[in-house]
Amino acid sequence: MGTKGHGIDELSGFALDFVKEAGKKALAYYGKGKPGVKFDQSMVIEADLNLSEFFQEQLDKRFPGHHVFKYDQINENYSHEGKRFLWAFDTIEGVANFQAGIPIWGMSLALLDNFWPILGVFYMPATGDLFHARAGQDAFWGKKNIRISDSAAVNDESVLFTFSRFHQYYHSNFPGKIRNLGCASAHICYVAVGRADAAVIANESFQGLAAARVIIEAAGGKFSKLDGSDFYLNEYLDGQRIEDHLLVAAPGNFMQVRNCLQPAF
Repeated sequence: MGTKGHGIDELSGFALDFVKEAGKKALAYYGKGKPGVKFDQSMVIEADLNLSEFFQEQLDKRFPGHHVFKYDQINENYSHEGKRFLWAFDTIEGVANFQAGIPIWGMSLALLDNFWPILGVFYMPATGDLFHARAGQDAFWGKKNIRISDSAAVNDESVLFTFSRFHQYYHSNFPGKIRNLGCASAHICYVAVGRADAAVIANESFQGLAAARVIIEAAGGKFSKLDGSDFYLNEYLDGQRIEDHLLVAAPGNFMQVRNCLQPAF
């Protein structure tokens, strides 16, 4: 799996090395939002542009035939050699935390081969946490192999991550702890490592979930719609927001968690 001698080991190595270097650049902006401004858009835009340009520069040096995911430039025809590879880079996830100096934020990088996901990386520069996986293989937290919790039932020690304004959409009788840390990919990776039992995800996009999908599936979990139907992330390659609320959990835990959540309207 590669082009002109570039195999998956080299592609994965590039991804891991890149996010670490990009993390150093992101830290120069971390917590630097204007005082008294809840959302410093100019600072976030500057950081995003800087990181995006850095990725394009590094990609052009190593794999000049590869493409970078852009919502309005997707060609869904299958291709060969370098053109078969598509990188999805989300520069800053957890923007509010990033600008406020709260460490739960990160950057994600995924690689697709003719629209099939083959690797995903999520890096949290402020904490040093690095989650990564290759599709169909093991998932890792740094060098440690990780696996989703195999707990057979949710209880008062269970943890459910949710999204902003979750309480406006659901009435919950979840028996454990409900938390929102402000970063969906971090939520998903914490489920993958077994720190939480499930996560409810909303208001996301293909770019924001591409890497986390590879990691959670490699760890034994999956995305599903809250009605129990299957969820296919590639249906959102055109850039539309994902309107369905998603539940990330071990397959055996899905119904137990879902049954704890009742729509508020």
